[in-house]
Amino acid sequence: MKKIFIIEDDDAIGIGLKYYLEQENFIVKLTTTGSEALDKIKLDKNIDLILLDVNLPDYNGFDLFKEIKKINNYPIIFLTANDLETSIVMGIDMGADDYITKPFKARELLARINATLRRYGNNNSNIIKIQDITIDLKQAKVFKNNKDMMFTALEYKIFLTFALNQNTVITREKILADIWDINSDYVNDNTLTVYIKRIREKIEDDPTNPKILKTVRGIGYVVGE
Repeated sequence: MKKIFIIEDDDAIGIGLKYYLEQENFIVKLTTTGSEALDKIKLDKNIDLILLDVNLPDYNGFDLFKEIKKINNYPIIFLTANDLETSIVMGIDMGADDYITKPFKARELLARINATLRRYGNNNSNIIKIQDITIDLKQAKVFKNNKDMMFTALEYKIFLTFALNQNTVITREKILADIWDINSDYVNDNTLTVYIKRIREKIEDDPTNPKILKTVRGIGYVVGE
């Protein structure tokens, strides 16, 4: 079942959409403010699509769109009462996947949701996005702002462990157990520290103050919150 995250401050619309989409076998989460949405999105790594109202009480929808995209490259459809062409163009130019104006028919929105999910299923199933980092699973490569960071095989394997478990603390013991090299030589604790340092040098703007691959003192590391 696909999970849809609705950010809509109109209770009638939000609750109605939630009920309708649940009848269509979606898992649906609903929030009414931008700040609450950001907090929840940071903690939930299983979102498949976001419906985003442009006019929220505490956020401009276009600004919130940018903040969400920093967290992950989720497909996003804008919901708005504003049908001005300039607003529609702005949303699409920013990278929105679709844009639907209120009032709309539920079946039309469902069709657009399914079309967007199909596109992502075909095009992005091999992509993991973390802030300005992109992992291409098909090529086994890591990019920062579209630049290939030239990971070694073991650096890639370590970082992929974190990327596939975002917002989950991974212990050093777990990492060590997972990263036997191709000759089955065990990587020791000191060597792991060196590899973490090398990975940070490639993915962080400031490796001494990491914002992506963070240390959880006395336990291990985490990507995400």
